[in-house]
Amino acid sequence: MLEQIPTHVIGGPLGAGKTSLIRDLLAQRPPGERWAVLVNEFGQVGLDAALLAADADGVAIGEVAGGCLCCVNGAPFQVGLARLLRKARPQRLFIEPSGLGHPRTLLRQLGEAPWRGVLAPQPLLLVLDAAALAGGAALPEAQQDALADAALLVLNKSEGLDEEARERLQASLPALPLVWTEQGRLPFANLPFVAGFDSATTTELPAPTAELPVLLTRTAPLRQVHSDGGHQAVGWRLHADWRFRRAALEAWLAGLDGLLRAKAVLHCEDGWLASNRVTGAEPWRPSAWRRDNRLELIFAKEQDPQALQQQMLTCAWLPDGQ
Repeated sequence: MLEQIPTHVIGGPLGAGKTSLIRDLLAQRPPGERWAVLVNEFGQVGLDAALLAADADGVAIGEVAGGCLCCVNGAPFQVGLARLLRKARPQRLFIEPSGLGHPRTLLRQLGEAPWRGVLAPQPLLLVLDAAALAGGAALPEAQQDALADAALLVLNKSEGLDEEARERLQASLPALPLVWTEQGRLPFANLPFVAGFDSATTTELPAPTAELPVLLTRTAPLRQVHSDGGHQAVGWRLHADWRFRRAALEAWLAGLDGLLRAKAVLHCEDGWLASNRVTGAEPWRPSAWRRDNRLELIFAKEQDPQALQQQMLTCAWLPDGQ
């Protein structure tokens, strides 16, 4: 029976650097300790698990795709978390809600049945885009609400801010512990913890239910679309044999109207590469993911998914004879 697993909710708006921070924390995992990560994405493709993929044992990744992970009592969350815990039996759990979700609600519900006694929720950590906030960007309502419960503010992407800009930004935020980071690099010791847990109540995990696999053929891309709250996510999975021309892809992405976020793990001319970008300035990096190509775009308004797919395919090719 699993009991009192330290559980860290890593909240923050879209593009603040939550996935980068979790990836950095995973690199600090003590040898022999089992960790797990549950990620939620606004879209349906499941890019964050691929972006977190690494050549390492001891880390298990689970996904809840589509919508808002703050609906803890919903079936997708119950199934996804229960399956991850049964499979990984982790000694520490990280949960990354969607940048459009409500981390305050999520954290509260993790302390209720059926998770009470199984999980030991730790104080909330919020990752914020320091450069965007310093430039006048507004903090989304869900993240504004979460400030009331945050134990640590991680002001990421701070490398371009001088001392004066940092002081102005800090003065505009609640008087909370904060750290300035670049590329999501945070020492594990900086995570907020609680001193002790109430282990009086222990519950069994909800029974997972079976899900039908989605078949991915070699030639046909699998497209998935999700719309909610005025935003739209359009994503694709393609067989691993497909190759992408990185320069063509970047030129196409740069010209898309209303694009808020582009996440990708792709088989390019120079190998498997990952990107998790908001402004287009984030570099590509090598990826250990090999299962399939994944690309997801999040827009501020409705798009024509079929037209986007036709444009996307002009940046890729499928070699013959493989």
